[in-house]
Amino acid sequence: MTKDQLGRLILASEDSLYHVAKTLLREDADCADAIQEAIVSAFTKLHTLRRDEYAKTWLTRILINECYDILRNQKRLVSIEEQVVPEQEETGRDYSDLYEALETLPEEMRICVTLFYMEGYSIREIASILEVNENTVKSRLSRAKAKLRRELESGDFPDMVSI
Repeated sequence: MTKDQLGRLILASEDSLYHVAKTLLREDADCADAIQEAIVSAFTKLHTLRRDEYAKTWLTRILINECYDILRNQKRLVSIEEQVVPEQEETGRDYSDLYEALETLPEEMRICVTLFYMEGYSIREIASILEVNENTVKSRLSRAKAKLRRELESGDFPDMVSI
């Protein structure tokens, strides 16, 4: 794959990259940082891509790794507000009901749901991206659907019940 082809793939995958980053990171600025770092890393490590047909899967894996790096760095930082008023709720969040419902899921389920239902990856591709067994992906998807169903039926997300 050439750098030009990678550039076209990145442009075509813009929404997909955002959805994957948003699944792991809460803030849009963090998502943008992760995507930017993933793009830089992809261009730098283009020689490691073995087969062109797996380029999108490879790029997604790089993005997930960048998201995890950001999460690790955030755990090391404690803001002044958290030290002074730990019970204070964040304001100004503008997430859709879907993202709110997805946030109730554990991270490993949330990423599987996003990759399968929102991005259209196959079970095999997700297993490859996450470096887990295919049955693990199936199990996570099944548990995630059951948990989301319970959440929606409990009335926490009334706008989504009709979906």
